[in-house]
Amino acid sequence: MVNLNAVLLISFLLFSIGIAGVLIRRNALVILMCVELMLNAANLNFIAFARHSGSVSGQAFALLVMGFAAAEVAVGLALVVALYRKRDTVQVDDINLLKG
Repeated sequence: MVNLNAVLLISFLLFSIGIAGVLIRRNALVILMCVELMLNAANLNFIAFARHSGSVSGQAFALLVMGFAAAEVAVGLALVVALYRKRDTVQVDDINLLKG
């Protein structure tokens, strides 16, 4: 059996890498991947606490988050493709939709 503290530490590291990527990177695709990394860290927490408590509610929440992540990827990639077609870049700093 895996120690709960070790799993929570790994989850914290994954979430920290995701937050750092969102704050530091300026490419929209990399930002979407970092958001996915943060969602996976949350899933790891749900599964770890569900296994620790002996219930399946955490696993149900993890499946719900996976569905949310799939929807986020679909909508996010559609937005990135639309922005690339309109502005010819996926760099967040270069995209200003308020200008014509």
